[in-house]
Order: sequence, then structure tokens, then C-alpha cells
Amino acid sequence: MIGRFPILYIAEADAEEAVLSSGVLAHLVDSLPHATFTIVGSAASAPLFADTPRLSKLIVLEREGHFEWIALWNQVRGTKWGLVVDMRGSDISGKLRRERRAVRGKAQPGLHAVEAAAAVLKLEPDETPAPRLFFSDQTLEQVKALFPTSGGANPEDDRPILAVGPGVEWMGKRWPAERYAKVATKLLADDGPLAGGRLMIVGEEVDREAAHTIRYAVPRARVIELQGKLTRLQTAAALSQAALYVGADSIWTHLAVAAGAPTVAVFGPSDETTRGPWKGQAVRGPRSYQEFKTLDPRLNQAIQHMMDLPWERVLKAATRMLAGRG
Repeated sequence: MIGRFPILYIAEADAEEAVLSSGVLAHLVDSLPHATFTIVGSAASAPLFADTPRLSKLIVLEREGHFEWIALWNQVRGTKWGLVVDMRGSDISGKLRRERRAVRGKAQPGLHAVEAAAAVLKLEPDETPAPRLFFSDQTLEQVKALFPTSGGANPEDDRPILAVGPGVEWMGKRWPAERYAKVATKLLADDGPLAGGRLMIVGEEVDREAAHTIRYAVPRARVIELQGKLTRLQTAAALSQAALYVGADSIWTHLAVAAGAPTVAVFGPSDETTRGPWKGQAVRGPRSYQEFKTLDPRLNQAIQHMMDLPWERVLKAATRMLAGRG
């Protein structure tokens, strides 16, 4: 049901971009307790917002074609909106009846993606909301049901969780699975900061080979393999249980941030100043982003760029993060 202050939020089609911008929606949910929300997204991004508080309607825009936008217009034109937030910069938002409209324009060069999203609401720099996704108790319980337990009368397991997300969409960003395993082994060792803890691996089904290598960091009973088993919203719910997340420049890292997990991300041929974890630490090897651009101008070659980042450097960053010095 549409409330007395209805907000139409048009999210990005790309899921990763939608996660990076999610703090904008969370800010509106928190600051406007009487508002209700109609959220538009793609098949990839819309499910991320399924558990948003006071959600009136979740609309999936299957494609970006003319007829799909007409269909969307027919669904939203009958309402006078209190606020329309358009993260796609589309034409439709300018034609709707509304009290206020906030539209995303072109980002300033060098501006972090999270700051670029916050600029839509004209917030002060110190008010920039961090990425945040909402997930219900039901979603969290569905996820936790997949966690192996230590048995006994109490099914809850309070051993700390180290989450790892090795998956990337391009081999140039792939950090060797063996190095994730070495970091995990050290952190979860008997004398490590997460001694006796559990290892959670998240990602897609295609990440199973990397997961197979990483999972040997601890005994099988302490491994939670979730790659290919969860939606991205469920993955965020799972990551909310982690004491620490270590991953690549990927959507899994931004999901960890949006879930509130302390985050360490490995970077190489990516610009951490614009794409790094908003809350957390990016770690790179000796080469700068510009040096990678010189070597691979389009950042599309079949080169394993991440080989010069030693696992010891990532371990040090993770240890500092756990000690509260990250």
C-alpha cells in the first residue's frame, strides 16, 4: 500500500553498482520513518532490496528497451510521489508527478562510487552513508540453517567466522586461491586472532575450484561453503555474521561492506580510490593502478596481474583490522 509520503527509488541495473549506492536508500529509510518505498531494479539488482522496510512494491525492469520503460510508466504514473530518486538518470523520472526529484548525474573524476551516489541527495561529505542492505530475520535464519554446527543441545555456534570471497569477473583481478588459503590458515590457527574459528566461502558456482583450494585451510567440519547456494541478498545476510571478510575487487566485497563486516580487499588493476571497500582496507602490491593501466590500457588482457601481491601483506592488514587498527 502506498503511504502518505511515497518514494520511488530507481536503482541501477548493475548489481554491484546498486550495492555501492545502497546507502542512499538506507539513509532515506532511516531519516523518513513515515515514508513507503517503491523500488525499481533489474533482474540482477531488484532482489537486493526485497527486505527493505516499508516496501510497497518491488518492480523488475527486465530489459532497458522502449516497451519496458512504457510498462514501467504505466505502473508508476498514477501516484503523486513525495520523492523520486533516479540512480539511472532516466527520462521517466522527470515526467512523473512528484514533490521532489533527485537524479544521478555524471560522477566527478576521482570521486569514490559511494560519494558519487550520496551526491544525489546533496549530502555533506561527512554525511555520506555507507553501503547498507536490509535483510529480514527470515532471510538470516534461512542462511544460518546452512551453517554446520558443533552439535549438542544448542544448535547455535558462536565460533568466529572468517569469510572469503575469491571470485572475480576477470582473471586480471584474480588473486591466487593458495594465497587466500595461507591467510586463512594463519588467521584461524590455534595461535591466530580467530583461533578455532570457522571458514565461510562465498561466491558463484564457478568459484568452486578456488573454494576447493581455500577450504583446506581448516578441518572440513569448520568450513561453511556457500558459493552458488545463495542469492546475493542471502549472501549479505551470511556475511553479516563474519568477524572478518577477505576478498577481491568484486561484488562480494561490496556485499560484505553493506552487511557491516570488517573488510580487507586485494587490489591490483583496479582503482581503490573509487572502487575500494568504503569501510575497510584495500591492499595492493608494489605497482600502482596507473602502472597496471600502462601495461594493460583497456584492462582486458588475459594477464594475471595479481601475482605481485604477497599473502603476508594481506595477513598483516587483516590482523590489524581484527585488532581495531585497520
